Amino acid sequence: MTDAPANDAAEPTEDEVFEQKAVRLAKRERLLAERSDAAGGPYPVAVPITTTIPELRARFGDLEAGAETGETAGVAGRVVFSRNTGKLCFASLQSGDGSRIQAMVSLASVGEESLQAWKELVDLGDHVFVSGEVISSRRGELSIMVAEWTIAAKAVLPLPNLHTELSEESRVRSRFLDLIVRDRARETVLARAKVNASLRRTFTERDFVEVETPMLQVQHGGASARPFTTHSNAFDTELFLRIAPELYLKRAVVGGIDRVYEINRNFRNEGADSTHSPEFAMLEAYQAYTDYNGIADLTQTLIQDAAVAVAGSTTVTWADGTEYDLGGEWDRISMYDSLSAACGRSITPDTSVEDLRALGAEEGVDAPPQETHGKWVEELWEHFVKGGLTRPTFVMDFPVDTSPLVREHRSIPGVVEKWDLYVRGFELATGYSELVDPVIQRHRFTEQAKLAARGDVEAMPIDEEFLRALEHGMPPTGGMGMGIDRLLMAITGLGIRETILFPLVK
Repeated sequence: MTDAPANDAAEPTEDEVFEQKAVRLAKRERLLAERSDAAGGPYPVAVPITTTIPELRARFGDLEAGAETGETAGVAGRVVFSRNTGKLCFASLQSGDGSRIQAMVSLASVGEESLQAWKELVDLGDHVFVSGEVISSRRGELSIMVAEWTIAAKAVLPLPNLHTELSEESRVRSRFLDLIVRDRARETVLARAKVNASLRRTFTERDFVEVETPMLQVQHGGASARPFTTHSNAFDTELFLRIAPELYLKRAVVGGIDRVYEINRNFRNEGADSTHSPEFAMLEAYQAYTDYNGIADLTQTLIQDAAVAVAGSTTVTWADGTEYDLGGEWDRISMYDSLSAACGRSITPDTSVEDLRALGAEEGVDAPPQETHGKWVEELWEHFVKGGLTRPTFVMDFPVDTSPLVREHRSIPGVVEKWDLYVRGFELATGYSELVDPVIQRHRFTEQAKLAARGDVEAMPIDEEFLRALEHGMPPTGGMGMGIDRLLMAITGLGIRETILFPLVK
C-alpha cells in the first residue's frame, strides 16, 4: 500500500459526469470570487515554480525512506491520485512526461484553513502548484511536504479511471486523455520526435538540404493516388492537396540542389485501414549521381539509425513484446524471380495479360481495376510472396507500366530500376533510379493520361512544367520515399492510428 492510493472507482456514468461538472463549476466560481486580482483564481496567469518533477526525481529519486533534504522546491503537476483524510492529505502530481511526485498537505504545515480549502477545492485532474521541503516519506515515496499551494488550472471534467484501459476508439478520439493516462501514448510521441531528429541528423551528416514544397498544387502528381480537391477563391481555380512532393523535389535537383529531402504531409483521398491514413507524414529524398542501389543503402542507414535513436539498438521491441531485428544487411530480391519461384512457373515481362489473368483465376486473386501486365504481376506477387517475407527486404525491379517516373532497367528489358522495402509485412519505403530523359518521361505521362481516360482515377496527368524542368537537364539521380507513420509502426509495432498523434476519425 502506498501513501497515495488510487481512486479505484468505476467509470462515471453520463449523469455522474454531468453532476461532477456542476460541482466543479461551483468550485471554479468560488475560486473566482476569492481571488485578489485577475491574475489569480482557478486559472492563474502564472505560478512560481522553481523546478520540475522530472528534475526532482533525477536529483532525489534515491532518498532513503524518511530522509529530509532541507531543500525547498516549488513544482506544479496534475492531480492523478489523492487521499483526503484527517490532518494529512496525500496527492500524486504528474508532469507532462508521466513522472510523479507526492504532495503531503498537513495541518501542521499549512494550517487548518488551507488544509480545509485543499479538501474542498482540489479534485482529480486539477493542475496544482505546491511548495515545500523535498523529503522521502516513511514509505520511501519522494514527496513535497507542502508549506503553500494554489490551484494552477481547475479541471471541470473528471479524469477517466486510471485503472481501466481506455478503448482504442477513446484513445484516438480523445488523445489528450490518452496522453494523460497512458505511458505508451507519451512514449510514442517521444519516439516519433526521436525518429524525425535522427532522420534529419543522418541527412545532415551526408550534406543533404531540407526544403519545403507546395501542399496546394495546380495539378497532382508524383504518385498514383486519388487526390483531394479544393477551390482557391484568390485564383478562382481548382487546386489539389499534394499526393507526393516528388515532382517539386526533382525540380530542385535540376536547379543544382544535388542532395535534397523533405519531411512533410501528403494527402490521398483513399481508404483508411491499419496501415493507411488519408493524411500522413512522408519523407522523400533525392541524391544526384547515385542510383536505386545507392538510395537503398541510404534508406537502410536512415531506418537503422532511427531504430537506435528510439530503442538504443537495431533490435527493437514491439508493443506486443516481440523483438524484431532491423540490423545487418537486408535482402534484395527480384519481383519477377521471387514470383516465379513462389508460383512454380516462369513469369517474365513478356508474360501476357491473358496468362496472368488465368493464373489469378486459378488462385482466386481478384483482377486489378486496370488489367495491365504490371498491375497483374504486382497483384500476383502480393498473393504469392508478400506474406512470406519476415526480414526487412528490398523487392527489386518492377514492371515498367506501373512506374511512370522510373528509368528502364540497365540490362533487363521490360522492367524499371525500382524497389519497394517491406518490413513487418507492409511496404515501408520505395526507391528509384529516377527517369531523367524528358522525351521518355513525356511518353510515360501520355500513357498515364490514356489510363486516366479509361477511368483510372489514380493515373498521373501530364505535368508540362515538370517536363520543361527536365528539358533543362537533370543529372542521374536516385530517389526514395518513406512514410514516417509506417516507420514508427516498424520500430514500435503499433498500428498507424497509434503512431499519428491526432489521426482523422469520423
